[in-house]
Amino acid sequence: MSREPLVDRRILERLETLTLRWQKSFPGLVGGHNPSRFAGPGLEFFDHRHFHEGDDLRAVNWRAYLRLEKLFLKVFHVEPRIPVRLLIDVSLSMAVAGGGKFDYARKLAAALCYVGLVRLETMVLQPFSDRLGDHLVCSGGRHRFGPAAEFLSKLRPGGATSYFHTAREFLSRYPQRGLLVVLSDFLDDADCTAALQYLADFGHELLLVHVWEDQDRTPPWEGELEIVDSETGARLELDFDAGAREAYTRAFDAYAEELRALAARNHGRYVGIPVSLPFERAVFGSLGLVWGLG
Repeated sequence: MSREPLVDRRILERLETLTLRWQKSFPGLVGGHNPSRFAGPGLEFFDHRHFHEGDDLRAVNWRAYLRLEKLFLKVFHVEPRIPVRLLIDVSLSMAVAGGGKFDYARKLAAALCYVGLVRLETMVLQPFSDRLGDHLVCSGGRHRFGPAAEFLSKLRPGGATSYFHTAREFLSRYPQRGLLVVLSDFLDDADCTAALQYLADFGHELLLVHVWEDQDRTPPWEGELEIVDSETGARLELDFDAGAREAYTRAFDAYAEELRALAARNHGRYVGIPVSLPFERAVFGSLGLVWGLG
C-alpha cells in the first residue's frame, strides 16, 4: 500500500518560489543564498576600504588608484551556506489526542526542509525527546527531498521531554552556529526556556515553531477529573469548571508570550500554530515571517 506523502506536490510547487531567511549574520561557507554582513569574496559589491599589507592585490580598485594614487580594496557581500537544523520533538506529549501534533510537526519540518534543499542549504533533521535521536543530514538540491521525507515518515513518538539534556547534547554535537528551528509543543516539567536561552547564548538563531492541539489551550472537560501525564505517568485529581478553564487558557497564552519574548530578545522568531489550522494556511500564512522570495 502506498503511503500518503507528508506534503503534496501542489504545495511543494508553491514552495519552490520561497527561501529560508534569518535575522543574524553567520560566518559560513560561500555558496548560499542569504547575504551576510561579513565582508569577503562574493559577487555583490559592498564597499571599499583602505589596502593593508597582505591583502589580495586582485581586489584592488586600480581605477581609483589611477585617479587618487591611493590603494583601495573592493569588498563584496559574502553569501554563506549556513547549516539549518530542525529539532523535531518526538516525545510522547506530541502523540496525545491521536498524534495530531506529531504529524503536523513532521509536515512542517518537511516543508521547511524542502525549501532549504531547493536553495542548496545544508539541512539537518534532528529528532529529540530526553536525548537527541538518530539524525539525517541532507543537501544538494530538491532531489534529496525523497530520503528526507522518508526519514520523517519513519519517526515514531516516544520518551519524555528534557530540554536541558537536549540542549547540552546539541551544543556538543553541533558546534557551528546556525539557524535552529525547534518544532515542539514545548511541554517540559522543567523550565525549557532556560535551555532555549542557553542555545541562543551560544550564538544559534532560534526559530520556535509552537504546535498545539486546541485542547492544550482550552481543555473541553468539566467535573472531577484524573489527569495522567503522558510522559511520566504521574496522576493528578482535580475539579475542573469554567473558571479553571479560563485560568488555564490565560496561563497557556502567558507561556506562549514568554516563548515569543525569549525569541525576540535573542533576535529570533516565534510562530504559534494550532493543528486545527489547515496546513496550507499554516505554511503560507503563519510561517510567512520565515520565508523570503527565492
